[in-house]
Amino acid sequence: MAAPSKNNRKVLGRLSLPERTFVADALRTETVGGVLLLIAAVVALVWANTPISDSYHSVSNFHIGPSALGLDLSIEHWAADGLLAIFFFVAGIELKRELVAGDLRDPKAAILPVVAALCGMAVPALVYVLTNVLGDGAMDGWAVPTATDIAFALAVLAVIGTSLPSALRAFLLTLAVVDDLFAIMIIAVFFTDSLNFAALGGAVVGLAVFWLLLRKGVRGWYIYVPLALVIWGLMYNSGVHATIAGVAMGLMLRCSRRDDERHSPGEHIEHLVRPLSAGLAVPLFALFSAGVSVSGKAIGDVFTQPETLGVVLGLVVGKTVGIFGGTWLAARFTRAELSEDLSWPDVFAVASLAGIGFTVSLLIGELAFKGDTVLTDEIKAAVLIGSLIAAVLATVLLKLRNAKYRALVEHEERDDDLDGIPDIYEQDNPEYHLRMAAIYEKKAAEHRRLAELSPVPGGEPGPAGSGEGGSPA
Repeated sequence: MAAPSKNNRKVLGRLSLPERTFVADALRTETVGGVLLLIAAVVALVWANTPISDSYHSVSNFHIGPSALGLDLSIEHWAADGLLAIFFFVAGIELKRELVAGDLRDPKAAILPVVAALCGMAVPALVYVLTNVLGDGAMDGWAVPTATDIAFALAVLAVIGTSLPSALRAFLLTLAVVDDLFAIMIIAVFFTDSLNFAALGGAVVGLAVFWLLLRKGVRGWYIYVPLALVIWGLMYNSGVHATIAGVAMGLMLRCSRRDDERHSPGEHIEHLVRPLSAGLAVPLFALFSAGVSVSGKAIGDVFTQPETLGVVLGLVVGKTVGIFGGTWLAARFTRAELSEDLSWPDVFAVASLAGIGFTVSLLIGELAFKGDTVLTDEIKAAVLIGSLIAAVLATVLLKLRNAKYRALVEHEERDDDLDGIPDIYEQDNPEYHLRMAAIYEKKAAEHRRLAELSPVPGGEPGPAGSGEGGSPA
């Protein structure tokens, strides 16, 4: 077999400095949000499984909102359709940025994460379908195990104290962005029962006005926020899931920088809205969606019913096999080489981490079994258990590689000349090497001075020593 060409592309290679900075900032917020998400899920489970569980259901089912506008919704409904629109708005901006300035802008570079994400959605769906064909279960939940929750995955990393190299973190983030895109398409296409064309037309007109104002350079939150609320309300009443409005508006923002801009408008707005999404919207959704009854019998039922077993196997087995297999196939057929710093077990470990499918999986579970409250709760329990198993599996696999990851991260972040730029990005900069030479020359001079002041072997003072006992001058 011929030796691989040196010109072959690298899979999971080093990020550019701007991309590395963006990924670090984005994931830092998502990690904090993920910890809050984890806390909210635990609170929901405790609240729903204690003697005061009736209050949990009372609050979740409490209705509020103007009925004349078709918005007299329960708190749980507001969290799923309203607050998650903010989450999907950020997802839309992320997707737009990836398409114009990130990994997805180059078709050759985009092949790998797109194929990996598609396989990471198709295989879990296939696992669910096969499980329910063999078990004579309902096919409605095929889309439940297809989603990855990036915030929850990062929270697991934070809790177990594992730091992934930036290339693996960027891969996970890109997977989640593409994953969100296809999850949005699934929600729009498969979970729209009936359409109110008047409301849908109004939403489209509102989106056109939103786009026109952006193109004209009109500024002011007091214009866009009321308009966004109107668009959301019309989209909700149209029969299309209201979160689609958030995605559409996110995709309309400009995410390419002009010469006089430090950040594009999309990046600026994402920076403002992401903390609201990660720190408030998603945790509140988890609080009012994750509160399912957990008992020995309920857990046992998860592994005996085809619908719930299909969700668990889809998340744990389907996600891992799909993402790992898709990445391997894309690399194999594009002749891309894995970065020399990483190996295929690293890809497998990250693929297992992507089996944590919390937020969007819970949302799709609610939509898939909307008319069956009991089965909806069982599906939610399956999502929680499947995500927990995936988290434990990923923890074991990542801990086995933790020493290597720690060394890679330390190497990536090393900044010996203290200029704020990691040294690995300055190897071709002559000024960096001159600064380092000056630093080492200063250290060498200090060591020479200390050598002259130190006692020589045998107890005699060095050349600069004086006084009794060999004490330095």
